[in-house]
Amino acid sequence: MDIPEYKQHFSKNFTLAYPVVLSQLGHILVSVFDSLMVGQTGTMPLAAASLGNSIFTITLVFGLGVSYSITPLIAAADGRRNYTRISLLLLNGLVSNVLLGILLFIAGYFLSPYITVLDQPPKVVELAIPYINILFLSMVPLMFFQAFRQFAEGLSLTKQAMYISILANGLNVVLNYILIFGKLGFEPMGLVGAGWATLISRVVMAIAMAGWVLYAKRFEVFRHFLRLRHLSFIHMYRIFKLGLPISGQMIFEMGAFSFSAIMIGWLGAKELAAHQIAINVAAVTYMMASGIAAAATIRVGNQKGLGNFEAMRMAGYSNLVMGIVFMMGSGLLMVLFNRLIPMLYIDDPEVIQLASGLLIIAALFQISDGVQVVGLGALRGLEDVRIPSLISLLAYWVVGLPVGYLLCFKAGFGVNGVWMGLLTGLSVAAVLLTLRFRKLSNQLTLR
Repeated sequence: MDIPEYKQHFSKNFTLAYPVVLSQLGHILVSVFDSLMVGQTGTMPLAAASLGNSIFTITLVFGLGVSYSITPLIAAADGRRNYTRISLLLLNGLVSNVLLGILLFIAGYFLSPYITVLDQPPKVVELAIPYINILFLSMVPLMFFQAFRQFAEGLSLTKQAMYISILANGLNVVLNYILIFGKLGFEPMGLVGAGWATLISRVVMAIAMAGWVLYAKRFEVFRHFLRLRHLSFIHMYRIFKLGLPISGQMIFEMGAFSFSAIMIGWLGAKELAAHQIAINVAAVTYMMASGIAAAATIRVGNQKGLGNFEAMRMAGYSNLVMGIVFMMGSGLLMVLFNRLIPMLYIDDPEVIQLASGLLIIAALFQISDGVQVVGLGALRGLEDVRIPSLISLLAYWVVGLPVGYLLCFKAGFGVNGVWMGLLTGLSVAAVLLTLRFRKLSNQLTLR
């Protein structure tokens, strides 16, 4: 393949990716602004935000994983111009998502009191429980939003979700200011106020995204099957069959980060607050890289549906290159501003010192993080989800977490040791997922 064809792939990737990148950035900035504003109220609330978000992340990624299955299924159907299948996937994806969101809220709400068994500082747990319960409730509108978003992304329409996410993020910042600090006649609510701001902004996102898909003329052809009589257990089964392994993979990965927070909580509230700052920053770059991964899923899935396997392979590799370049830039910024960034969150010198060290380690694992998330996106486009799940289990729970535990508690590296374990796990995942995509794409190309 010559240079002009490479350029064509990069151009198409960028056109799809940048709206998703900005949309994902909008998602994660909700958490960033929560932490920035909560950090102004003290170390304990920031530590509670870290604990609450770490636990909520497990629920979040489970739901997101199922919703992500909608995109490659629709992308493949769109490649074949099968509009009836796309319509049925929209209906059944929407119902599946909403039902799952309700179940996750109920399960999270009744299990949240058991956070006490994690051996965290008592004051941190006391602050975290009401906050996390509101986050669990926000799963219902978020899953509603995700159904319409993944449907649109499967059709290569990525800009509208970007606009809606930016709007909702702006609303979240305003509501944070009002509810956390008690403005416009409201009583100061602290961390709980951040939770309510997140819930309200996600309700607005869901309504806006649904309104666009249900009323825009371009989707008229897909709305004929939006009737309960067209619910199909076959389509729901296909969505969950593809989505549950994606959820499993995401839980293995994000669960490792969440369990890392629990281990860091055993060290103390200051270490947990520092972890929240560093993970907040690393999550921003990860979510932006996941926008490139979404482009990989769409383009690989679409080219596979067309039977153009050489273009499919190059679409995957070109997205991997984009992910590497972007994450190299992100890592450089973390190194340059590793002292300044923590100061934006908190004025505790010890927390700032700890967080600045963690940001250096985060900078080191940027390339691995970018490669593994884009690799996962490309493999989803191939509807390959089970082996990537096992790779994540191996990389994070067999390698990363044990290494982190040993470095932290046995070798005496403390919180830095836990993060070096995460660096190890991400690197293993990046190598294995790249090899997996190479194998499968070569097999299809050589048919």
